[in-house]
Amino acid sequence: MTYAPARLYEEVAYIAYYFHWQREDVLDLTHHERGQWVREIARLNTRVGEGG
Repeated sequence: MTYAPARLYEEVAYIAYYFHWQREDVLDLTHHERGQWVREIARLNTRVGEGG
């Protein structure tokens, strides 16, 4: 199974933008870890957007 390059760039950009992590640091994460961080950032954004 291969990982879609577009999706990888999306995840790296999302994490780097919100947490200001370097590209290399994000790429060092496993697919599963990146997914966890993406979900956590999304959860935080939702909570902030709802005023909480």
